[in-house]
Amino acid sequence: MSRNLTSLKNKNLFLFDLDGVLYKGKEKITYISGKNAIKKIKASGKRVLILTNNSTEKTENIHMNLVRLGFDIEKEEILTSSMLTALYLKNKFGRVRYFLVGEKGLEDEMSKLGHQRSEETDVDVVVVGLDRFLTYDRLNRATFAAIKCRKIIGTHASRFYMSKDGPALATGPILKALEYSSNIKATVIGKPSTLMFRLALKLAGKKKEDAVMIGDQLDTDIEGARKAGIDSVLVMTGVDKQARGRHVLGVVREADSLLDYL
Repeated sequence: MSRNLTSLKNKNLFLFDLDGVLYKGKEKITYISGKNAIKKIKASGKRVLILTNNSTEKTENIHMNLVRLGFDIEKEEILTSSMLTALYLKNKFGRVRYFLVGEKGLEDEMSKLGHQRSEETDVDVVVVGLDRFLTYDRLNRATFAAIKCRKIIGTHASRFYMSKDGPALATGPILKALEYSSNIKATVIGKPSTLMFRLALKLAGKKKEDAVMIGDQLDTDIEGARKAGIDSVLVMTGVDKQARGRHVLGVVREADSLLDYL
């Protein structure tokens, strides 16, 4: 399949996943690959955007981590599932009162757009992100908040993220548990939802044919790109190691392996 990677020369918008592609870990960030590929892409006048399902850190912290690792990335080039969740809610409902299943980074992004967190179960919406400190009591209260308001918004539905020790449980299983307990279908914002991809194309002023997604997970990065009509490349530094399909251009060892095809 690597022969298809030669078509990367015709792409002018490169969408990079974060965890498992550029770095891994949350408590301790570890560099994986991609600095040289991103540097070459941007030097050629092409666009780079980071599309991450990360919902535990605010955009400023992610930017700081990337800069510290030596990436040539601007804060405006980072799109997170938590930031897009806050934006989606504001555009659709205005400022909302919400019950949170998630961590401080998601709360920070919600606060930026004027949304108000509440510990009561009488809210406008239940917002769900990765919560590594989730308790039975919190999930139970979130269930009854969801039953009252009839709205669940999931930052994303990934099964795993790439921790420093390998794949670790992500938001998807938490979201599925809440959907099952409340009998309410969640609206999902991040990958594999096409919303994140559509916004990326709009921000960059590009067509889907111009773009390629570089990711490590089949059911989020690769499947989301496919649904959006965008080509993709799987890197082997994260969760999945093999990919096939009409929109998959190929599989590479790591993000900087793209240098051979740019």
